Amino acid sequence: MAIDGGWVTEHLRVEGRSLYCRRSVGGSGVPLVHIHGFGISGAYLMPTARLLAGRWVNVVPDLPGYGLSERRDHVLDIPALAGALLGVLDALDIDQAVLVGNSMGCPIGLEVAHEAPARVHSLVLVSPAGGVQNQPLPRALGQLALDVVRESPRMIPVALPDYLRFGPVNGLRLFRELTLFPSLERLLHTPVPTLAVLGGRDPLMPSPSRVREVGRLASEHLTVALVDPAAHAVNFSHPRELAWAIESWLDGALLADGARPPAGVRVVQPRHDTV
Repeated sequence: MAIDGGWVTEHLRVEGRSLYCRRSVGGSGVPLVHIHGFGISGAYLMPTARLLAGRWVNVVPDLPGYGLSERRDHVLDIPALAGALLGVLDALDIDQAVLVGNSMGCPIGLEVAHEAPARVHSLVLVSPAGGVQNQPLPRALGQLALDVVRESPRMIPVALPDYLRFGPVNGLRLFRELTLFPSLERLLHTPVPTLAVLGGRDPLMPSPSRVREVGRLASEHLTVALVDPAAHAVNFSHPRELAWAIESWLDGALLADGARPPAGVRVVQPRHDTV
């Protein structure tokens, strides 16, 4: 175990394998567990996690086969990764957590919430990819290529080594599974309070009209926030805006009169038509 700047890094035993994990020291209340996207480690989630670490314990694992965690004989699918995430909670004696997913981390968080709702205090879904918006696969690959040029260049040295280590074949196989996951349907019926955060420049996300439709269809458990200048990796490119949205929502202040969001952040009121 190593300690650096208020964070510890450790190797947990999950399902009989070594799993790398970053964890903030201090904080109280329900821990926040951050879930990374496909082909990449949890390193790019750290800018947002660091901003939230002053109040809550934050946990940023590398799921099995990713980053510094032990590789598996085969690429785990979304249900298997959800099982591994529950193993992380067990290894850290976390009874209940706020799950903060990005991209593929959102289907994983949704899977955990539906399979083990007692373990999930609430869900934050940042850029919840998957479903009709990302089908067929060639369309999704085009969306992914467009997102690459829209992301911050600072993302390249963080993400490229992870993608190369994960491998293009594994990445393509898992990305196809992600496009088939019914994220919207699962989101609309999530059994726990849910905040969805979308980047206004994210080509993998629905259009504003579709967001308005989701706002009409959703029950009171769902709140939607938009970070207009962000693409897909909001956790890395716009951590201040995202951390504000998460903290305000957990405090019950995101929709309160007088809330002052940072520039570029907008909140979609559930069941309303305005964005």
